[in-house]
Amino acid sequence: MGIRRPRILTPTHLSQIISTQKNPLTALQIFNQAHQKYPNYRHNGPVYATMINILGNSGRILEMKQVIHQMKNDSCECKDSVFVVAIITFASAGMVNEALNLFNTILQFNCVNFTESFNTILGTVLKESDFKAAYQLFSDNCWRISQKGSGEDIVIYRILLDALCDDGKVEEALEILGKVLRKGLKAPKSIRRRLDLNKCRDGEDTEATKRLIHEDLVRGGVPSMGSYSAMAIDLYNEGSIDEGDKVLDEMQDIKEGTCVPSVRLYNTILKCLCDAGDSELAVGYLKKMTKQVGCVATKESCSILVNGLCKDGKYVEASRVLEEMLIKSHRPGAETYNGLIKGLCLIGRQYEAVMWLEEMVSQGMLPDISIWKSLVASVCCKMSDIEMFSMSSF
Repeated sequence: MGIRRPRILTPTHLSQIISTQKNPLTALQIFNQAHQKYPNYRHNGPVYATMINILGNSGRILEMKQVIHQMKNDSCECKDSVFVVAIITFASAGMVNEALNLFNTILQFNCVNFTESFNTILGTVLKESDFKAAYQLFSDNCWRISQKGSGEDIVIYRILLDALCDDGKVEEALEILGKVLRKGLKAPKSIRRRLDLNKCRDGEDTEATKRLIHEDLVRGGVPSMGSYSAMAIDLYNEGSIDEGDKVLDEMQDIKEGTCVPSVRLYNTILKCLCDAGDSELAVGYLKKMTKQVGCVATKESCSILVNGLCKDGKYVEASRVLEEMLIKSHRPGAETYNGLIKGLCLIGRQYEAVMWLEEMVSQGMLPDISIWKSLVASVCCKMSDIEMFSMSSF
């Protein structure tokens, strides 16, 4: 196989060797022959994780199952992330039952913490829209929720709670919310607020019920950057601007410095607003972002906004934002330049269009042929207008 054998083999060295193999089956062969060639060698959790990752990423499901079975027999300590990879691999192949079977046997492995794999399998079942199975899965396994708080896992619980509310099972949703708050998301007494969910129990307004549950899921939890950002990003992505703003305000009401909105969160807000045709409102968020200490707009932030303004036909405003972007040394991609130049040509702003074309070329970018066509058409149109004006003057 052209591989130089070390005098003494360690799991770390074996992980490095199999990671460099282009063929996953070659990597598996080396993995399986290690003990035969080095009688004193024993696999450990990290090398099993490497092998399972390789097989999972290459779609070698049968071989991955064999290695997982071997890992169980070896009883070596393994991390929760190993099962996450396997569950995702099974789910991607449409083998949700295999993913469930693996999760249900996880206690047979030498794995101390199952929180991440639990949330992964719960999210997988929810994607299949099997809410009954998801509810049962949560009820049977809620003890797996980490005592340290869920962080980004709050989104998975929200999906389940929303699904139960939509199905008319408000009581079940409240029961799960109570379990989540009592165990996984339990906040310190100094922060925990009294939750009033009596309004939810009438079941008359499902959307209002869901909003109340969302608020209590955030307020009743540990005030962490992960949980607030995850909830806000999820709400903005689905177009729930008002709810997302409430979470953002809640973050900023927490003790200064504890939960500061991140650049990623602001970028999500900008994209959400621009996708919804509210690019002018997005400009306000960009200004708010630049005023926040420790939160600096990035190339992505400005590109999202410039593209959104162009999409809404606000080319002059887009030109201003792009100018500020360049001052801060953020260089947009060719797509952003192309859209802005075309737009400026459409509204007869040829001078600005040519200026941006020169800037684009100076950065070594090659304009689309459509850009030249837009410029020519715009100039010709203006010349035609000048000629008509001249003729009408006589």
